[in-house]
Amino acid sequence: MTVFGSQVPSVPVTAINDDTYLLDVREDDEWAAGHAPGAHHVPMMELPARLAEVPTDREVAVICRSGGRSAQVVGYLLSNGWGQVRNADGGMRQWVAVGKPVVTGDGQPGQVI
Repeated sequence: MTVFGSQVPSVPVTAINDDTYLLDVREDDEWAAGHAPGAHHVPMMELPARLAEVPTDREVAVICRSGGRSAQVVGYLLSNGWGQVRNADGGMRQWVAVGKPVVTGDGQPGQVI
């Protein structure tokens, strides 16, 4: 995906595994409706104040609903020193399309809104 004239590195959702730090940057209501099991939630607008929560020593995949917000976050992280960060191609919509699970906070089946 190209954002602001530069290519943002991406990763297919099918290549995201348990070793990948999955950073979900959607809003609170989107997260509550359903998210990937094991994902870490930091809404996009809170990220600058919460950068310390994002690891620099392992692969990070950033996800949102369709890939736009997460691409912006990947660009931001890259410009702030992160090297192993990728945009999750197609976001949560693609996550669901390939049959990956979506859960709510209590572990029940969730949905992408």
